[in-house]
Amino acid sequence: MKKVMLVEDEELILKGIRNILDWEALGMEVVHMAHDGQEALEMWEREPVQIVVTDISMPGMDGLTLLRKIREKEERVRFIILTGYDEFEYAREAIRLEVENYILKPIDEEELARQLRETSKKLDEMDRDKMKYIDEKTQWLHFLNGRPEEDEYESYAKLLGLESHGTYYAAVMKWKVEEPKESSIADVLVMLQKEESGLKIVHLPPDSILMIAEAEGWEESQAQEYFSELQNKVESGFNLMTFIGVGPAFQSFKQLPASYRAAKKLQKYLIIEGYGSCISQDQIQIRKTEEILMDEAKLRRLILKKETEAAVGYIEDLLINNIRKDASVSSLYQMAVKTAMMLQEIKKEYKLESGRFYDLPEMIETIFNADDILGIKTAFLSEITEIIECMHEEDSQYTPVVRQIISEVQQNYKEDMNLKTLAYKYHMNASYLGQIFQKEVGCSFARYLSNTKNSIAKDLILNTNMKINDIAKEAGYPDTSYFYRKFKQCYGVSPASLREMKKY
Repeated sequence: MKKVMLVEDEELILKGIRNILDWEALGMEVVHMAHDGQEALEMWEREPVQIVVTDISMPGMDGLTLLRKIREKEERVRFIILTGYDEFEYAREAIRLEVENYILKPIDEEELARQLRETSKKLDEMDRDKMKYIDEKTQWLHFLNGRPEEDEYESYAKLLGLESHGTYYAAVMKWKVEEPKESSIADVLVMLQKEESGLKIVHLPPDSILMIAEAEGWEESQAQEYFSELQNKVESGFNLMTFIGVGPAFQSFKQLPASYRAAKKLQKYLIIEGYGSCISQDQIQIRKTEEILMDEAKLRRLILKKETEAAVGYIEDLLINNIRKDASVSSLYQMAVKTAMMLQEIKKEYKLESGRFYDLPEMIETIFNADDILGIKTAFLSEITEIIECMHEEDSQYTPVVRQIISEVQQNYKEDMNLKTLAYKYHMNASYLGQIFQKEVGCSFARYLSNTKNSIAKDLILNTNMKINDIAKEAGYPDTSYFYRKFKQCYGVSPASLREMKKY
């Protein structure tokens, strides 16, 4: 059953449209009845429909504005426009917006039923086209990843317009999945096919393009330069972030699947190279395979001593300053998994609350799903900071005054508090109180207050859709720029970057 929404500001007409047709016989169900465009939009966002029958002239948001707003969210929705105004300008605008039909009031029920049946057929055709598109992509993936039959090679070569023999290079371009819409990727494909006559392209959803270039007489460095220039065009022209792996040259179309798989394997180097890079096999063959050394005892000691700043600094230095471009990906993963296992051991040893942390499988999945080192670093910094905060909470050796101060920070972190005012409140010397706090808690009062605010902000960033400015205020930072600076000092990434990284 296809879902339908009726939109009409006159209640009698709205009910009349609902009652004059046998919707079930049409294979449809009326799920929404709205009285204006704004109400209709809100209903559609709660439960989308495939067909909208709407009046044009309504108070507030009119029918054409509703159409535009829904089409921004879902291009597949079909519209039938109703109006009592026989004016060409409405019809012209409706046609431009690909409205299924334009029906004048009073409504002819047979005409409306006919238009609804045609609209239903259009939706079915769109579904068939989509399935055909998916089938084509599935066939390509089967061809590239499997062992094709002998006669398949010739048919796929003809499909691409390639000679069975010649010199070619294959490259795989990957982009961030959450960035491009299907329409923008279509624009990329059109641009590449239009401007690069010798380039053959296969779109491999959700996030890759296979590019095959005729390259008689090319060295691998020339092929890499060619694909790098294409990358610059795509990134600058469409505001995308991409990564390209270039496979080895091949002389027979039968060698395309092997070249594709070699280019696909290079995608794992995205984690070291980052987006905006184009690499080839020659570059990878000279990579060092030495283990990336992590001083596990040192990091463990910093965590157990609750030295958050030093532990965060160590991870920063390890993952940013000591990871060279010529390092191997396997060495990076081995080091990251060892770190994850060490953190898991600390949590078990000290019986820390498991619900606040990644478990080991989740952490390892996060490591291997990260697009770049920033994703791994963010996960480790968040985990280490949380472990130390939890250890502070579990520590029962605080003196009563320090426990009182910690409790006050947890409850009143939004207020403008400092050690001097607290010392006055508890009738103590500010310098002496600061020394006691530093000794027992492991950091200064200012650092503890900042860490508390940043922890509140971090939870809001990861678990809500609040705007960053609102989160800053909620965490007790009236100045957003100051919040950005303090948050990055604490976690090593900006609030906006952390929100992006939670998708990993």
